[in-house]
Amino acid sequence: MGPLLAPASAACYGVVDFAGGLLSRRVHFAVVTFLGQIGGLLLALVAALALPAEAVRSTDVLWGALSGAGSGTAMHFLNRGLSRGAMSVVIPVSAVTGVALSVLCGVFFLGDRPSPLAWLGICVTVPALWLVSGGGIGARGGGGGGARTPAGQASLDGLTASLGVAVQYIGLAQADPVSGLWPVAAGRIAAVVLLLPTALRYVPEFRQPRKRLGQAAVIGAGAALGLILYLWAAQQQMLAVAVVLASLYPALPTVLGLALLREKVTPAQVTGLLSAGAAVILLNLG
Repeated sequence: MGPLLAPASAACYGVVDFAGGLLSRRVHFAVVTFLGQIGGLLLALVAALALPAEAVRSTDVLWGALSGAGSGTAMHFLNRGLSRGAMSVVIPVSAVTGVALSVLCGVFFLGDRPSPLAWLGICVTVPALWLVSGGGIGARGGGGGGARTPAGQASLDGLTASLGVAVQYIGLAQADPVSGLWPVAAGRIAAVVLLLPTALRYVPEFRQPRKRLGQAAVIGAGAALGLILYLWAAQQQMLAVAVVLASLYPALPTVLGLALLREKVTPAQVTGLLSAGAAVILLNLG
């Protein structure tokens, strides 16, 4: 069961990012982000109550809150980038940089010692994610202009989101299993508090059909489920391995785009998808 948890988390996040990206083009990204955290909080509370903890320790709750601050930051900038129609830029940038930061932290500060096969899987993952995006910024940038171009602005959103992704993964992995799922619930509370000032700035944008508001909440619940699966994975695997497997989520939006939006696949994306599959095998064997 352990080796399947992190890939299942990646699947949840892949669906969430795809759905959130589409919804952020119809509804203001602040609405999608804030209501998503509300939906995630509701699911996390139900799950935490349904699966009682041995002991809820304050340190674990604080680690969960720190992780939630990272989640809130990541989703804010990720959805802002996705609202600009830059899914192929923001998602891979946030994933690749977030993976690198998390793995480095695990190896140099938390004592992770991946096996040679796991290291090979980690090294394959970064270029695989980039290829899945079709080459990322370089393939979509459309020329110069730096951060003032849509691609440049999206890349900055992705880089900022990647810091949140790293904090989210590293913080949650520090929570002791005895605290059950309460660290995830604490994280959602922290994210709601962090995002509340931004939500208040865009109150008029919340006047949306109930269907749209409900969709945002459901997307956030899916993200919370992804975090729960990641938490369980991190409790059974090294942080570096769990993070890399969970961070393969950009592959799913690409597949969904091909299947549902009839986007054309490029040779780079085929190579990236095959490489991502090889990385999963190597990491699980390692």
